[in-house]
Formats: sequence, structure tokens, C-alpha cells
Amino acid sequence: MPADFNGTWEMVSNDNFEDVMKAMDIDFATRKIAVHLKQTKIIVQNGDKFETKTLSTFRNYEVNFVIGEEFEEHTKALDNRIVKTLVKWDGDKLACVQKGEKENRGWRQWIEGDLLHLVNNNLGPSVQE
Repeated sequence: MPADFNGTWEMVSNDNFEDVMKAMDIDFATRKIAVHLKQTKIIVQNGDKFETKTLSTFRNYEVNFVIGEEFEEHTKALDNRIVKTLVKWDGDKLACVQKGEKENRGWRQWIEGDLLHLVNNNLGPSVQE
């Protein structure tokens, strides 16, 4: 049975966030604002269908997806890319691979205790198509 991600999740830390944004070529001004924001993530999960909203005082971002179905995503509120995104289960974790002008983009998300963890990273072949 996959993990249940339903809920409202408050950011408690953003370790190395500026370095991640720098690696993603996010401009200086946006990075300086973003590192000081506290975000709230709202996830509504119905089986393999996800509706997600990331809210902050600076920008909001919404993305909806079905596990295993590739979709076009415009990351306008983030780093302004148009990518093909695929999210899969990796055990109880969500693993995302984005294909576009920049290679090896993606993230992993999982729950430990009462905390939702999100790591942007270069995903290995275990979660790629």
C-alpha cells in the first residue's frame, strides 16, 4: 500500500536551499527572497492521483499529476521551464524525473513521522523510464 501524503505540511527547514536554487540557475534576487520564505504544501491524494499546492507570501505553485503518467509541466512560479514530468512510486517515496532543456532534474518526497521531506536531486536509473 503506497504512503498517504494527504494533509497540510508546513516548512520547518530548508537546508542547502540556496545552493539547490543556484544549481538550478535561479536568479540572484529570487534566491535571496526564497530562502527567507516559509512555505505551506497542501496535498490531496486519491489513490495515485495527486493535487498539490505550494503556498508562500511570494509565489504560489500548483501541480496535479497521476502516478506513472507523464505530463507537461510549466514551472513558471519556480524556475520557468517547460518539462515533461513523470512521478513514480519508489517504495513509499514519490520520485520525480523531469525531462527538458536541463538534464537530471527531479525530486524525491517522503514522510517520516510527522514530517514531509522533499529533496531535489539527480535521480539515478532506478526511477527513470
